[in-house]
Amino acid sequence: MRAEHAYTGVAEVDHLLFSWGRVIADAKGWSRGFALSIQRDRKKAGWVPSVRQLSIMRQLVAELPAVEGDDDPDLIERN
Repeated sequence: MRAEHAYTGVAEVDHLLFSWGRVIADAKGWSRGFALSIQRDRKKAGWVPSVRQLSIMRQLVAELPAVEGDDDPDLIERN
């Protein structure tokens, strides 16, 4: 997917889509089908999620397991 088609220009939606690969990898059953449909639809020019889709997207991203280091990123190299 080319970069200009990867995101919508809507900050919240783009933030959710940034984590979408993890959502697809972790999802099972209906959630996986939904996640794959969003992945397919986001490639369409001008696509933005419906209110209901956005609500489900928020929920799926919020349910992702924490990745080690998410709480306290070490942004400065320490010697």
